[in-house]
Amino acid sequence: MSKLKIAIQKSGRLSEKSLELLKQCGIKIANGDRKLITSASNFPVEILYLRDDDIPQYVEQGVADAGILGENEVLEKNKKVEQLQRLGFAGCRLALAIPKDEQYLDKSYFNGKKIATSYPGILSKYLIENGLDAEIEEIGGSVEIAPGIGLAQAIFDIVSTGSTLLMNGLKEVELVMRSEAVLIGNPDMAQAQRNILKQLCFRINAVKNAGENKYILLNAPSSSIDAICALLPGMKSPTILPLVQDGWCSLHSVVQEAQFWDVIDQLKAHGAEGILVVPIEKMIL
Repeated sequence: MSKLKIAIQKSGRLSEKSLELLKQCGIKIANGDRKLITSASNFPVEILYLRDDDIPQYVEQGVADAGILGENEVLEKNKKVEQLQRLGFAGCRLALAIPKDEQYLDKSYFNGKKIATSYPGILSKYLIENGLDAEIEEIGGSVEIAPGIGLAQAIFDIVSTGSTLLMNGLKEVELVMRSEAVLIGNPDMAQAQRNILKQLCFRINAVKNAGENKYILLNAPSSSIDAICALLPGMKSPTILPLVQDGWCSLHSVVQEAQFWDVIDQLKAHGAEGILVVPIEKMIL
């Protein structure tokens, strides 16, 4: 039986989030002893646990059919892979930072400077696109200490909360790109594996759609139903049921997570009462 080989990071937050996504997709993976290769018991996939910066190469070479990793690693390695889907977790940004006491006016600050980074490919492209002449100092880790030890005048690195920069006396001055976990694939994978991948993407989309929306139930005066329907169009249209109390209806619909609080305030303004907001486990459009 054909299986789809998926490479994920062998440890860390991205690994945990990747496994959680597969679990939400109904895929059972037992790996208590943390083997480097393991199979799902109820879906034709095999999981390869690898270093994140090795995943693009293994997918390009066909050792793995697909991989889950940060978009920043995909761009940095620049391998021949397909970026199939953004997954909505493990978000971060790649930014330029300088010592907090330095005056910064614009990007020309970096001309003639040495910039330490673990992402020389992305940084080099950024410098060229912005007409900047800076030297790149490639280092493997602990990039944030480079200015403090005199190795560089600036850094280019991943930023999540910014606390690490502050602890090392740095400040963020230029956002270069935003990154999140993505699903990549080998463009030459066999049709059997591509069919399995299609099934997996279907499940991933159902999980993502559920996470981005809420199921909402409320009671409202019949005279306000048209206005409320305009706020809550739902997947096709809301479900409206009459209540025993004359002149009132119950309305069931879906609201996007990003619009949740704005919509709630407007619903109350239209007389909605007894508003219930329920998480959606899966949502198939």
